[in-house]
Amino acid sequence: MSAAIGLYRPGTSLLHRAPAGLKLAALVAAGVASLAVRAPWEVAAVLVGLALGYALARIPVAVAARLLRPVLFLLVPLAVFHAIVTTWQHAVVVVGVILALVLLANLVTLTTRSSDLIDAVVWVVRPLRRVGVDPERVGLLMHLGIRSVPVVIELAERVRDAQRARGLTTSVRAFAVPLLVGALRHADALGDALAARGLDD
Repeated sequence: MSAAIGLYRPGTSLLHRAPAGLKLAALVAAGVASLAVRAPWEVAAVLVGLALGYALARIPVAVAARLLRPVLFLLVPLAVFHAIVTTWQHAVVVVGVILALVLLANLVTLTTRSSDLIDAVVWVVRPLRRVGVDPERVGLLMHLGIRSVPVVIELAERVRDAQRARGLTTSVRAFAVPLLVGALRHADALGDALAARGLDD
């Protein structure tokens, strides 16, 4: 399943061998801790640490850049906006934190089989069965979310290629609108497929 979605990269590094549950817990903790980041130097330190993590896991720069490409098209306008309405320091913090969290999430995905991630989440939410939460359905939703990541990346690359062909490489609207429409169409098709299998509730 992991190989099919094209994100997990097999390896023997310390990060590859770490339990999926531990990596998910670290991801959640990082999300909470990101609220305390206030200075550009703190962002820089986090990004350096993530770069070392990618090096430790032996993830090629080209792979990391390919996964980041769709996000960068949204982060650049966001950085410009915050730099104009606030300060460049605040822009660096806001965009840097988002970038760091995306990099960390990608690192977890690249070093962990999707089946292990799903099993860990299902185990965590299993006690919630008493209040009506179906752990297996949560696992299915997570699996579908992971499966959608490479689809959106591929869609973003096609939209970007179409932009270049039309000479609209600097237009955020020409990138965002087709990407959003394509993602919604994919979601509709996925919903229809689930409904056809009796999973429409």
